[in-house]
Amino acid sequence: MTLNSVWFALWGLLWAVYFMLDGFDFGAGILHPFVAKNDTERRMVINTLGPVWDGNEVWLITAGGVTFAAFPTTYAYMFSYLYTPLFLILMSLILRGVSFEFRGKIHSEGWKKLWDFVIFLFSFLPALLFGVAFGNIFEGIPMDANGYHGTLFSLLNPYGLLTGILFVLLFLEHGALWLSFKATGDVAERSKGAAKKTWPILVIVAVVFLVYTKFATHLYDNYLKNPVWLVVPAVAVLSLLSIGGLINKSPVKAFFASCLTIVGITFTGIIGLYPNLIPSSIDPKYNLTIFNSSASPYTLKIMFIVAAIFVPIVIAYQIWAHLLFRKPIEEKDLNDPEVETY
Repeated sequence: MTLNSVWFALWGLLWAVYFMLDGFDFGAGILHPFVAKNDTERRMVINTLGPVWDGNEVWLITAGGVTFAAFPTTYAYMFSYLYTPLFLILMSLILRGVSFEFRGKIHSEGWKKLWDFVIFLFSFLPALLFGVAFGNIFEGIPMDANGYHGTLFSLLNPYGLLTGILFVLLFLEHGALWLSFKATGDVAERSKGAAKKTWPILVIVAVVFLVYTKFATHLYDNYLKNPVWLVVPAVAVLSLLSIGGLINKSPVKAFFASCLTIVGITFTGIIGLYPNLIPSSIDPKYNLTIFNSSASPYTLKIMFIVAAIFVPIVIAYQIWAHLLFRKPIEEKDLNDPEVETY
């Protein structure tokens, strides 16, 4: 296996981990106006995310950094061709982070409602746009030697929108399961109910997505050439189906099944793309691949050494943070002057 392929696998892994971790942030943010009925309950939802949401976004920075350093040509074209949706995603993530901090600064009903709406809107928008962006990458982007021939609205094509809806439903289910064991009382019960209602819709949309993918993309070509890779989408499908049976028995196990589903779906797309990073929908000779858009072998080697040292440290920190704040949030925690809360 070449270093280019190793970095392609790491690039996919970083995106998969990011979607797995920040996915429940997005889902809980979208759900919070519906599962929390008063200010105390909304604070409970926000405080389930408070200790971990910024650590989760480290993986987005890492994934972007790897794209920049390992595949600089792809990074340059991606941020040029997809500038508007990526800009909207970054602004959404900034405003969502600001809303967590600002919401409790002024004790005014109108002020809190404003930031509650910001949390909802800017949790929904990046979830949708990440799906739209990856749907268009799976499908291929209209680019050739003269550049990009699409617009923001051409990205909102049926397959791109379907992928966006799939991402929103995946994150909704993920967030509902997170809240069903990280929150307590009525919020936890309503979140479990939301997970039950979302799951069958998610399964139907996932089936439609898998069928549509056959006609809209070339992702299945790699699986036909190497059927052994079919184990990855099979794991994703089995994990998704198991969620329905686990919600009542163990929300924690259902949440881990949801983690596996998100990682499996992401890698299903990544394996289908290989060796392309961004295919051209006009002519395959304009595809950006891991070979024609990568950094030099020396750079990839140095980066591999750096990643081998620092990625385990990031993983250790993430595990420590989740273990430290593993206790579910209770109403009494929100009123305890000894506990710093949002």
